[in-house]
Amino acid sequence: MVEELDPSTIEDEGLRQKFLLLMNMVEGLSAQVADLMAENQRLRDEINRLKGEQGKPKIAANNPAPDLSSQKERRAFKPHHKSSKQDKVKIDRKVVVKVDQEDLPADAVFKGYQDVVVQDIVFRTDNILFRKEKYYSPGQKRTYLAPLPAGYGGQFGPGVRAWVLALYFSGRMSEPKILEVLHTIGMHISARLASLALRGSISTVRGRGSMGTISTVMCWATRSTPPTAHCLAKIA
Repeated sequence: MVEELDPSTIEDEGLRQKFLLLMNMVEGLSAQVADLMAENQRLRDEINRLKGEQGKPKIAANNPAPDLSSQKERRAFKPHHKSSKQDKVKIDRKVVVKVDQEDLPADAVFKGYQDVVVQDIVFRTDNILFRKEKYYSPGQKRTYLAPLPAGYGGQFGPGVRAWVLALYFSGRMSEPKILEVLHTIGMHISARLASLALRGSISTVRGRGSMGTISTVMCWATRSTPPTAHCLAKIA
């Protein structure tokens, strides 16, 4: 399941940030689906009521009672220690916010800082101009050209392929919606090229084997061979 994946095990920082953003998007979409299903059921029940029929019965979950085998266990007090969420937040950058000196009285003394952690996210393009070195050997009558880094090929980088696959399989988004997302962040891509990128990435993943996990999908989309340890977590 997605909950079993620890994003801190993903070594690539860019991939980890993209994965976290994807999980937030999936969580939001899942909540919307649950709300729509509940609303759909409510409307069905209302239609049945108007027809004189009964709606779907509400059956409470069968939660087994806790096993309290002794008086001592029933009276035992278990303290709850709540950990701060901010302790788990990775700080990407620090910003010093200064007080306007005109607002300070003459006897004001600097007493340090009060830290406030704000979680934010950046979803933007990462367009790269590769300047590949080129050499020519008169003796060999041959041109030597530097290859692109691993994972790069064609018009779209590994990040685009990973995101397109993740939105399609995990986010259950249609091709037009995926194209809309890409346009929103500033990508210049036509519907035809977006479709080709999606289908090409799907073919790559299917050629490698099962598409059982989102991390493996993202690793295969970036042409990481073989998939590393952080590609092994399962999705629903």
